[in-house]
Amino acid sequence: MTAFNVVRFRVKPGNEQRFIDEHRKLRSQFKGFLGGHLVKTGDHTFCMIGEWRNFPSIVAARPLMIATLDGIRDMLEDLGGGLGVTDPVSGEVVLKLAAPRTAKRKRPARARATRARPVKRRTQAKRARSRA
Repeated sequence: MTAFNVVRFRVKPGNEQRFIDEHRKLRSQFKGFLGGHLVKTGDHTFCMIGEWRNFPSIVAARPLMIATLDGIRDMLEDLGGGLGVTDPVSGEVVLKLAAPRTAKRKRPARARATRARPVKRRTQAKRARSRA
């Protein structure tokens, strides 16, 4: 079953672009990693959301994730409350929410082209016969 990990960070002022650049390099390093998003959630704060093939993929990647964190630790501020420089959570998907379907736009009905019926023209001779 698909799993996600979410990690909250606070970046020291002046290190935001470097922090973003380091995350750009990560995409192919982790086996089972399907993709993710780095979200700027405020001044100097970010949240990394990663999608994984399954929860064991996250568990197997933890040593490499910690090694990666060690490489950027100098860019991060302590979050306080005994958390350290990250606030990570992870787990398996229990419900996938679908985006709402957009209603198809109905095209305005085309005005039906009325076929003009050919006008039967009677010749003067035919009219004369029909009157008789």
